Amino acid sequence: MHRPWFRGDMDTVTSADGTSIAFERTGSGPVVVIVNGAMSTAADAADLAAALVGTGLSAIAYDRRGRGSSGDVKGSTPDREVEDLAAVIDVAGDDAAIFGHSSGAVLALLATSVGVPSSALFLSEPPFRFGVHEPAPDLATRLQDHVDRGEPEEALMTFQRDAVGLPEEMIEQIRTSGVLASLVPLAQSTVYDTLLTSQVSTPTPAMLGVAQPVTVMRGEQTFAVLVAAADRLASAIDHAELVVVPESVMHRPDPAATARVISERMAH
Repeated sequence: MHRPWFRGDMDTVTSADGTSIAFERTGSGPVVVIVNGAMSTAADAADLAAALVGTGLSAIAYDRRGRGSSGDVKGSTPDREVEDLAAVIDVAGDDAAIFGHSSGAVLALLATSVGVPSSALFLSEPPFRFGVHEPAPDLATRLQDHVDRGEPEEALMTFQRDAVGLPEEMIEQIRTSGVLASLVPLAQSTVYDTLLTSQVSTPTPAMLGVAQPVTVMRGEQTFAVLVAAADRLASAIDHAELVVVPESVMHRPDPAATARVISERMAH
């Protein structure tokens, strides 16, 4: 049964380890749970949520642990993030669809593969490496060391350099623009994104064998590694559909175009 969500304020749900996970729900009709990528919070999904509501759907966006209004537990692992998503789905209903962007897409597929229910998966530019150009295995440890030493900006820059692969000049532009300072509260979450994407850098057989309808989405103009990952993932999942969204540019899903792709497939 679809649940009608009308409220736009933040609610909380308690994850399996006791961590409080904050979420926002808007709209009415079939529910789409939005799982954001690195260095983002539920607030960053506001435009997509509004676009989904405009198509007659509901949207639930949540702060992944260590971000925004959600809590955290030292030593959190990808398994804890799977439990967080399961708790949100418990609120949304088993018939909710999941839209995951970037590392959020990796989390959505991992969670589904271990039994977290959903009606459909929409995976936007998941950064699977498939064993090619993997970050150094000690990256998560180095990031945690920076955070523990009170060096959040160093953690953020190291993540952008070694995990995302941004060139030095772009990282310097981010630092001098003031954007980096605004991301300081999210420094711990870079550890969690690194642990997640390294644990399943190559999708497991269970991830490739999920039963739900899978739509893999990417832009035309985006990073080459993400084009390769999206195309390869769509080919590896027997029933997956690859959708190229021209309006989505350089790893930023266009809200209106993304909502259109989702609503059209949920209407079938």
